[in-house]
Amino acid sequence: MTGIVTHDPPPTAGDRAARPLIVTEDALLLDDLLRLCAAAGATPEVHHCVPDLGGWSEAPLVLVGDDAARRVRGAARRRGVVLVGRDQDDPDVWKRAVEIGADHVLMLPDGEQWLVDRIADVAEGVGRPALTVGVIGGRGGAGASTLACALAVTSAREGVRTLLVDADPLGGGLDVLLGGESAEGLRWPAFAASRGRVGGGALEESLPELHALRVLSWDRGDCVAVPPQAVRAVLAAARRRGGTVVVDLPRRLDDGVAEVLAQLDLALLVVPAELRAMAAAGRVASAVGMVVRDLRVAVRGPGAPGLDDREVARLLDLPLAGTVPFESVLARPRGTTKPPGATGRGPLARFCTAFWEQALAEMGGPR
Repeated sequence: MTGIVTHDPPPTAGDRAARPLIVTEDALLLDDLLRLCAAAGATPEVHHCVPDLGGWSEAPLVLVGDDAARRVRGAARRRGVVLVGRDQDDPDVWKRAVEIGADHVLMLPDGEQWLVDRIADVAEGVGRPALTVGVIGGRGGAGASTLACALAVTSAREGVRTLLVDADPLGGGLDVLLGGESAEGLRWPAFAASRGRVGGGALEESLPELHALRVLSWDRGDCVAVPPQAVRAVLAAARRRGGTVVVDLPRRLDDGVAEVLAQLDLALLVVPAELRAMAAAGRVASAVGMVVRDLRVAVRGPGAPGLDDREVARLLDLPLAGTVPFESVLARPRGTTKPPGATGRGPLARFCTAFWEQALAEMGGPR
């Protein structure tokens, strides 16, 4: 059982690992709280009463055992206090929570997963979630993977923490497009058994690093599906680290892709300016638009006569993100060719730079 007393969020600890504070003399409760802290990857400070030297006010999260509520009643009011107990039927627990200014009341064992997530947020220094952008082709061969790579490379080149996610198991692997198919690190099949919370820092460190960004791609094995709950957990972990996340989406929508769509801030539908591509893109837009609140069209030129980017956007009834210039991705001779957008020059790189400037401005600046 968890209960909200106030709606103010607790302070976060930036990018540093932070130590939650536990205040209790209940040995059994302390054992439980230490176990949950260990599960969340945090090392707490433990006191029997309000600590001196700023420990109470500086801790990013305070877990007060119900046995200690009266001892902390006179402490300075602050956010991020959780009153933890075990008696589900105690009607006075809410009164004690108000007396100490607690944000939440939590009863074990029912609230264990919630508390693990909260402690892990503190340990990871969770701030604003990453600006998360999905890229999907209006038809096969539209160039969505090339654009997704170029967007990610451009973001990383600007010094932004960037993660590129390959959500298309049948696409051949974005690590290949980036020249890193042999790079060390985990691929999607390694996360197929993920449940609950995945640590954002651990996820980032486990992935291949290519061109100053992290890449979550597919290997060349037989696994072509990851359970939806694992997809949800992995993408949520990626977003908690801030920066930007770019997802290359397949045109085949299943439960796993639906989990990705639900976490996007916006999506780009890449559509060649051709009548046949328009017909296919309309169906994709209808499906994706049911989940994604902000769907925009990126028109790939050059267009057919009389079919420019504004006309494509008008016919699809979608906001226009711009015209994506066509750039062929040449075969890499021994892995030496740079990935799309890597040089920072050319029309594709300019499109990506302009896109990020506008998107970040709309979403409130860098994260």
